[in-house]
Amino acid sequence: MQKVFDNCFDLDKRCYEQYSLSEDILMEHAASGMANYIRENFIPHSYILIVAGMGNNGADGIALARLLHGDYDIGLVLVGEPTSDMARLQLKRAGAIGVKSIDELKNADIIVDAIFGSGQNRGLKSDTVALVNSMNKLSGVKIACDISTGIDENGNIANVAFRADITFAMGALKRSYFLDNAKDYMGEIRVVNLGVSRELYEKDTNIYALEESDLILPSRKAQSTHKGTFGHVAIFCGEKEGAAVISAKASMRFGVGLSTLVIQDKVYTPYYLMQSTTLPANTTAIAVGMGLGSFFDESFLEKHIVSNLLPIVIDADALYSKQLLGILSQNRKIVITPHPKEFISMWRILTGEDISIDELQKNRFEYVKKFSSSFPTVVLLLKGANTIIAYQNQIYINSLGSSKLSKGGSGDVLSGLIASLLAQGYDALHSAINGSLALAMAAKEYKGSSYAMLPTDLIDNLACLE
Repeated sequence: MQKVFDNCFDLDKRCYEQYSLSEDILMEHAASGMANYIRENFIPHSYILIVAGMGNNGADGIALARLLHGDYDIGLVLVGEPTSDMARLQLKRAGAIGVKSIDELKNADIIVDAIFGSGQNRGLKSDTVALVNSMNKLSGVKIACDISTGIDENGNIANVAFRADITFAMGALKRSYFLDNAKDYMGEIRVVNLGVSRELYEKDTNIYALEESDLILPSRKAQSTHKGTFGHVAIFCGEKEGAAVISAKASMRFGVGLSTLVIQDKVYTPYYLMQSTTLPANTTAIAVGMGLGSFFDESFLEKHIVSNLLPIVIDADALYSKQLLGILSQNRKIVITPHPKEFISMWRILTGEDISIDELQKNRFEYVKKFSSSFPTVVLLLKGANTIIAYQNQIYINSLGSSKLSKGGSGDVLSGLIASLLAQGYDALHSAINGSLALAMAAKEYKGSSYAMLPTDLIDNLACLE
């Protein structure tokens, strides 16, 4: 996993004060990192259009133009007169070797956005909106320097943003990269070294971006085992029984020894799933909410869910239940997995505060922090284009998912994966992180059209993970 920071101002300041690295040195390394990538991936004399702003983000773009001039055909568009000392210095250097500015935007092999960096704290003016719209219409590989113009320091977009294929992060990853609204504008994120290793540049943080290599699959190294060795998950099957069946199938595929659907009326299931009208005595974890509806009365839920302290996944319909949300104050392993609409319902029940989906989406990190402060024993997994997992002031971001997962049943698979790990004895945070990663990797394994994947495809692809 990689460290993520609110911003990099303090990290840059430490370079100046502790390592005696000037702002100029950091900027030269930033530009060199981008230039090296271009040299490795694009043939000499490709046409590179660089649109540079008036501040230090523009200075990065101007420095890039200088480094590539001569080997590549450079078109440098200046948005205005430089206003920062570094922008003026970089423009002087570029001019000294013959880099000239142009006024025309045209298709290029590469289009570089260096107008505004991550310090942007307000919406774009109308002329910049028009410029970004024009840049988005151009053909060519689009590169953002630090962050796409139009995405503010909190990761929100007021009107328009540059749609990058690649974003070069300067020194470290920033939180603004990982709001859902920004995902379609970031492309691939690559961190550029600023003159010292990331180990020296970065400091402690409580936010981390998960990587594929972080996935830890269930272990079956021991050979003297039986089905009970790997736990028994009980999944409550309500009005829409298909959701619970999907979860149960996913739990079995992910290693649990036994999976039982707790039912009132028998349902059609695969032969390897069991059914029971009560909670099995040897249950080691519970999952509730997927397609639950109002199928079970409160006394049944109290007896079989609320009154025990078994590890539990709470999802979907259960997040609208004041009775089941009372579990969050209990001392047990708990993972809750709301999507935004479910979160705002849960938040209203728990706090009495009404918030909109838009407010939540603009402030996802703030709300997961508030939740974790109020419920320190609970692992929260907030679904979205970028999934956020929070536990005891630690935040983990899974940005590896894709639009393939935007289909009914994907969340039911996720609940089954997490419940499976809980039933096998893993802790709640491990279960949430690895269930989330496994879901994303199973989607990546799907080779069909992006619109065609079914929950059953996800479950089948779990067998391919390594």
